[in-house]
Amino acid sequence: MSAHAHTPLTEEEYFALDSAAEFKNEFYDGVMYAMAGTTPSHSLITANLTAELYQALKQRSCRVYVSDLRVRANRNTYTYPDIAIVCGEPRFAENNKNTLINPTVLVEVLSPSTESHDRGLKFHRYRQLESLKEYVLVSQDQPRVETYVRQPSGSWLYSEFSALDSSANFDSLDCKIPLAEIYHQVEFTE
Repeated sequence: MSAHAHTPLTEEEYFALDSAAEFKNEFYDGVMYAMAGTTPSHSLITANLTAELYQALKQRSCRVYVSDLRVRANRNTYTYPDIAIVCGEPRFAENNKNTLINPTVLVEVLSPSTESHDRGLKFHRYRQLESLKEYVLVSQDQPRVETYVRQPSGSWLYSEFSALDSSANFDSLDCKIPLAEIYHQVEFTE
């Protein structure tokens, strides 16, 4: 990510600039950041997981959204997660109807340039969402899916799934997705 402006922006200025931009921009504390491009592996993993989640959830009241839908973590943070899932009725920001405010599950496919941000500040901000029950990180350079599930106490339970013959548990969605399907046709380099 790279910063787009040096002067702090208001939410309204960010919405106007983001909607007119040729690429997506995230917003943190008054600064707009251009989203980095993606790799073929990142794109394929996101498509595979989106398809698998859609199939697993299509008979339920859950909706699977791809990375073009903005999510508001708080009034100072707007992001574009790789996958956002809402179980129940989706709610959108009153000042921007293209901004989801009640995700149940958020998924980020990790990139070398964004991994520390996805694990750090982004997860910290996502935890402020009362609706969020699960945060999922998916590696693109090796078969590994990490889940953080919100516990009744408010703490987060970590699990890791790293064998291609295993399945990743999405506890809050009551489903399992085989890693072989998530990583179908993905070629890993050593």
